[in-house]
Amino acid sequence: MKSADTPQDTRGAVVTLTNRPNEPEHEKVVHEQLAKRLAALQGLAFLGEYDAEASYPCPLYFVPSSTVVGTDLARKLGLEGERDLFGGVVPHAFIETKAITHPLVRPDAGSPLGWSREFSRRVTGGVLPGYSVFSLHDAREAGRRLLNEGALRIKPVRATGGRGQERVSTVQALDHALENVDEAELAQFGLVLEANLEHVTTFSVGQIRVAGRILSYYGTQRLTPDNAGDTVYGGSDLLVVDGDFDTLLDLDLPERTRLAISQAQVYDAAASDCFRNFYASRRNYDIAQGIDDRGRACSGVLEQSWRIGGASSAEVAALEAFAQGRGGKVVHASSVELYGESTVPEGATLLFRGDDAEVGFITKYALVEDYGNPE
Repeated sequence: MKSADTPQDTRGAVVTLTNRPNEPEHEKVVHEQLAKRLAALQGLAFLGEYDAEASYPCPLYFVPSSTVVGTDLARKLGLEGERDLFGGVVPHAFIETKAITHPLVRPDAGSPLGWSREFSRRVTGGVLPGYSVFSLHDAREAGRRLLNEGALRIKPVRATGGRGQERVSTVQALDHALENVDEAELAQFGLVLEANLEHVTTFSVGQIRVAGRILSYYGTQRLTPDNAGDTVYGGSDLLVVDGDFDTLLDLDLPERTRLAISQAQVYDAAASDCFRNFYASRRNYDIAQGIDDRGRACSGVLEQSWRIGGASSAEVAALEAFAQGRGGKVVHASSVELYGESTVPEGATLLFRGDDAEVGFITKYALVEDYGNPE
């Protein structure tokens, strides 16, 4: 074991942990910038990227690029609870995906080790109609049931940003779509079949627990053209309170916003209660509101994120504002991602600006503004 060439700090130190198969340079740089700021907020040293061969002089606080999977790995890293990382720990890989959102198609349907039927029961009414399946047979049965009510959406559980999803409105289209499914991937991680909505608004509702504070928020995502002209994630606009979800609900909010927050709150509590050895200091939930094929208004949690994400620069900026006594108990915080040449507004915190090998020229910054009346 080699010694890390770092200053001693008995209170602990912060490190990043790259635990995704692929991480673009611009995201790696942003994660490092946020880790440095999280270190400063906690009065800790920042020691850079975690080195498994190093002998560190103090307990570590981790900023992983993805959810930490497996209790054995968590113990090896010295993780014991949410105070030890910015992100989350799950005992099994499928738990970090949208597969947990829906019930099985039958009580005796196949499911992976660690599956919680109680979780599905707890979140009923707070998620869209749908099923999680782990075999082609169950996928066909689930799809046919949902098609009786209208079009459905087939969703690979490990994809992000809507990638790989397919809208299906007939049995023939369902069978064709399932022909391309990898059965080994399906058995391990699952597949979601969910009612399709139109005219959708997607809310982000989340909470971070860092540096002795709990911050909760709701917001929406923005889209922007990338350097190829495709529409991609362009950042998040959040309304953040210094407090828990109930503190957020104490604000004067529109009813549809209150519904999204309440549904996220139920989902969050169910995850904590139903999945043993799960914990997270960063919790984010996407809630879709729209119209189904029969013209009915629907609202439900789509999926969770228990890892550093696109909105995290806004989360950390809000945390800094509250720690410094700026903005009272409520602030607006935004994360912004722009492609090509762009101008960074005065007062923003620049996180990355330059050419990235995967996406081209990109600028990423965060901005905190005084609280006004929410829309």
